[in-house]
Amino acid sequence: MTYVENRIVRVIKGRRPKVVIIGGGTGLPVILNALKEQNADITAIVTVADDGGSSGAIRNFINVVPPGDIRNVLVSLSDIPREEKHIFQYRFDSSDSFFAGHAIGNLIIAALNEMKGNIFDAVQTLSQMMRIDGHVYPASNEPLTLNAEFVDGTTQKGETEITSEDKRIKRIWVTNSDSGDTPHAVLPVLAAIMQADAVVLGPGSLFTSILPNLMIHNLGQAVKETKAEVIYICNIMTQKGETDHFSSADHVQVLNEHLGGHYIDTALVNGAQIDMSKFNPNDYDEYLEPVRNDFAGLRAQNCRVITDDFIDQRSGLVFHDGHKVAREILNLAFEAYARRQQEG
Repeated sequence: MTYVENRIVRVIKGRRPKVVIIGGGTGLPVILNALKEQNADITAIVTVADDGGSSGAIRNFINVVPPGDIRNVLVSLSDIPREEKHIFQYRFDSSDSFFAGHAIGNLIIAALNEMKGNIFDAVQTLSQMMRIDGHVYPASNEPLTLNAEFVDGTTQKGETEITSEDKRIKRIWVTNSDSGDTPHAVLPVLAAIMQADAVVLGPGSLFTSILPNLMIHNLGQAVKETKAEVIYICNIMTQKGETDHFSSADHVQVLNEHLGGHYIDTALVNGAQIDMSKFNPNDYDEYLEPVRNDFAGLRAQNCRVITDDFIDQRSGLVFHDGHKVAREILNLAFEAYARRQQEG
């Protein structure tokens, strides 16, 4: 399903559509870049429950929210020169034993967190320095621990530990890493969701990039209460240890079950055939197989389905075509805004 270009132009000329995108991982910057190019008013709400790679190592040594996803989102929305972005993204190689594997941007974010006393203010300061077009908000102002219960009744905590169990996940929840208390999102996060025309979930790992944000109680409640169009960008491939053999309807069902109702208004679903000859699983061993489409299952959950060739295959990996996805998001945002205006 596609829309004509001039419809988007009308939206942009009249008012920048307010789009909130919630998630984390490598797929998020692809969509953010495309939305930025199409002049959306963007707020990115980024997961803070990651415990892997450079982010995990920094978190182990310094009591700070994992900075990796925040770093990538800042770069995707920044208007600083390309060379400065490359410096911010530079990762020390293995010969630098003390800094091995760390990205310079992660260290800067950790330093600003210490200087400002909290991650939210740190990211806002860095947003000004990097000339961000939009807003970047950590989902929580405190480091979070991801917890999971599997279908066999066992439990585990920590993103890396959960996915390495290779068990079917029944549910996840998050706790404050320091106190174990129920975490909360800060007011600007909630305001952005309530004022949005479209709230976008994904793309990204279902249980470890998207749901950790929704399980922050007041953030999830805002998603349930907003009058914005709630859109899920369905993953193209299933993911080992998280969504083995999941259909598109299975992904939406998990989101709805965790939210406690049918809150996903629209799913953007890839309908194109994937050329598996271009796909090298050795390059990225989390990918398993293309997500099977279950349109009847989606409609049974009161979810509108928009399907198109959303694939951008390059370098042997499968990515979303950011521009196609962004056009659909903006059309849905326009519809939601027009609907709200009619309702008064």
